[in-house]
Amino acid sequence: MSERILIIDDNEDILDFLSIVLSHTYKLHLALNGEMAQNILDNEMVDLIISDIMMPGIDGFELCELVKSKVEYCHIPVILLTSKNTYKARIEGLEVGADIYIEKPFSPELLKLQIANLLTNRSKIKTHFASSPFEDVRVMAHSKTDEAFLKKLDEYIKKNIKDPDMDIDRLAEHMNMSRPTFYRKISSLSSLSPKELIDFTRLKNAARLIAQNEFTLFEIAKMVGYRSQSRFNKNFQRYFNVPPLEYINSLRKNIADQ
Repeated sequence: MSERILIIDDNEDILDFLSIVLSHTYKLHLALNGEMAQNILDNEMVDLIISDIMMPGIDGFELCELVKSKVEYCHIPVILLTSKNTYKARIEGLEVGADIYIEKPFSPELLKLQIANLLTNRSKIKTHFASSPFEDVRVMAHSKTDEAFLKKLDEYIKKNIKDPDMDIDRLAEHMNMSRPTFYRKISSLSSLSPKELIDFTRLKNAARLIAQNEFTLFEIAKMVGYRSQSRFNKNFQRYFNVPPLEYINSLRKNIADQ
């Protein structure tokens, strides 16, 4: 599925122009003002925001500051477009947390390159987390707010990891979010559903327990919240591309080779 970009500009000609430039590559949400943008953010998945600065009502600086200050969508990168090329305007853009500041008129190719770079960097972080059994979940954080959010979530999952009935509703309630908002937040940060993130956390902990060489696989499956040994084996292989027994043998071989 294509990444989703929210474009905000009170000039419909600019919206049309950016739609032509980007619609073949990305799924677009268009807003004429900050209020419309907020409504989209509250109801849709958004991977990146492009906003004009000079708008009636909520301007681009205020919108960027709002996005970066709210845990629900502070992870979303923001590109600010402006005809104000003063040093003061650049500083203000950085102060409110803009990821990139582009002056008008701009090259469509430059904009597309900046977008691709931002999204590719985010994707690399998600892939690194998903492929690294011992990586901390906070590696996916893009801000202090994200880091605190992920730390709180990870601690709760680990505290309740033996419970096979842990689900998205309990997690969303613990994080003081509605179920849809929580789902969008987790999916945007990690490219995993909340259920997949729970499973991944269970299996990362299982990999650590296996490395300790103190418990049987049956005991470990129970310790990380699996009722079924076969389900544990299947999920372990799906996430780590190797069955648990083969993972154990590889650890033993590494020890023997040292």
